[in-house]
Amino acid sequence: MLAALAAVAAGVGSASALAAPAADPGVLDATSMNWAGYAVTPGTAPFTNVSSAWIQPAATCTPGTASFSAFWVGLGGFDPTSQALEQVGTEANCSATGRATYDLFYELVPAPPVAIKLPLNAGDGVAASVSVSGKIVSIRITNVRLKKTFAKKLTMKSPAPDLSSAEWVAEAPSACTSTGFCSVLPLANFTGMTFVVAKATAGGHLGTLSDPAWSPTQISLVGGGDATGPLQIVTASPAAEAFPTPLSPDGSSFGVTWSDVAP
Repeated sequence: MLAALAAVAAGVGSASALAAPAADPGVLDATSMNWAGYAVTPGTAPFTNVSSAWIQPAATCTPGTASFSAFWVGLGGFDPTSQALEQVGTEANCSATGRATYDLFYELVPAPPVAIKLPLNAGDGVAASVSVSGKIVSIRITNVRLKKTFAKKLTMKSPAPDLSSAEWVAEAPSACTSTGFCSVLPLANFTGMTFVVAKATAGGHLGTLSDPAWSPTQISLVGGGDATGPLQIVTASPAAEAFPTPLSPDGSSFGVTWSDVAP
């Protein structure tokens, strides 16, 4: 996901899966320099829908330091060879003057992100989904408190939509030069947030993250993690990290917590 900066291009990268298991049986463990959360990969059929809800977290800002965070659901982008990612979500950013701002966006990587003109405050409930049929991508996001919804259908021709994974992610956005080299930006202190009613659909089958029809991977955002995929991320900020909690018993929810990195 791209931060709200001028003259930069979309910045997203996928996590690098490791062989070691996570705390949950059957859940793989992975690290990333820009993602924290969970991804699932299908058994045979591709994913066609992903959805979840969350409470928009507040950003704790420090004057003198600009920082950024994004919270989204998406399809594609997790495999290191992915060329596309379809996502929708929210941001909690801090300006250099210490002002917090909250926004909504969608992004069909490799195209740049698009701001969604709906009001958003910390503490608002958000419900979001991405659905794909052929080359048609349907984006939907609702501010539950205001009972206002943004919904749009878009066409992806080249590259085609990536349906090889589904994700629920808290991200440190990236800024990119015109030549495509990207840097992960400082992660805003969002303290913590929780994805709830998290579900995906593959081959007409609807399930939570722990559904036996697919394989879940737990992703931790750490300075030494990898970031690959559509963009070439060359640098990352080690100023903060983020870690997902274990899945709920039914696999439909989990939290992500922000963590400072000691000097």
